[in-house]
Amino acid sequence: ERNGVIGNIYNMGLALQALEATRKFYAPRKWDCAQAFSVVYAHDYQQPMAMAQVLPALVGRSYLDVAGLDCAATKDMSPTQQLPLFPKLGTHNVPRGMLIPPGVLQTPQGGCSHPVPGGLCQVPTLPLSPCTASIQVHYSITNTLQGKHFHYSTTVTVPRGSTLLRVMEVAAEENPQTFSFQTEQTSWGPYVTSIHGLAGSTDDRTYWQFLSAGNALEEGVGTYKPRDGEHIQAIFST
Repeated sequence: ERNGVIGNIYNMGLALQALEATRKFYAPRKWDCAQAFSVVYAHDYQQPMAMAQVLPALVGRSYLDVAGLDCAATKDMSPTQQLPLFPKLGTHNVPRGMLIPPGVLQTPQGGCSHPVPGGLCQVPTLPLSPCTASIQVHYSITNTLQGKHFHYSTTVTVPRGSTLLRVMEVAAEENPQTFSFQTEQTSWGPYVTSIHGLAGSTDDRTYWQFLSAGNALEEGVGTYKPRDGEHIQAIFST
């Protein structure tokens, strides 16, 4: 229903694991997960936790398989002998083209100037030039939920490709009394606990929610990269 996305991009790893682990309970039919896998392959995962959830699904395994591993029998094997890098063709009914690493195309070697083993063609890549351009990001913080209400806005200039966390840091450097904030490190990256001295609470179920164009961000502040002219809102929510 969402072009292969199950929940959001960070639910995909566990969702694919669950579908694979429970497929024997489905009515006899083929599950075509090519679209879901294409979403995972196209996304640039940054958080170690997200990678740890996606990788088992990419090799046709789930966390449930850990209980059946014989570590003693494989301790002297190399990693490539212990687990195949990709599922065997047909394991998930995914076309082989879906299992090709990025930057490699499956084409006849006769028409390829950069052939690699397996009948594949390596696509030459152009060198990347240093990114020196700057962008402007509009950033606002709002609290209409608790204590003294407030709303502050600013516009900061950061290098293109900067994360939202960097935008917040620049705003805090320019106006620390208004845009100061605190974070705590989690397995999913930095989590904003407090802005302008107002902290979320598990007891009150309050937290700082980040939005763009009225939509909640699906990435954390440590990985989301705002666009030029984008308005990021931090709203104290419940």
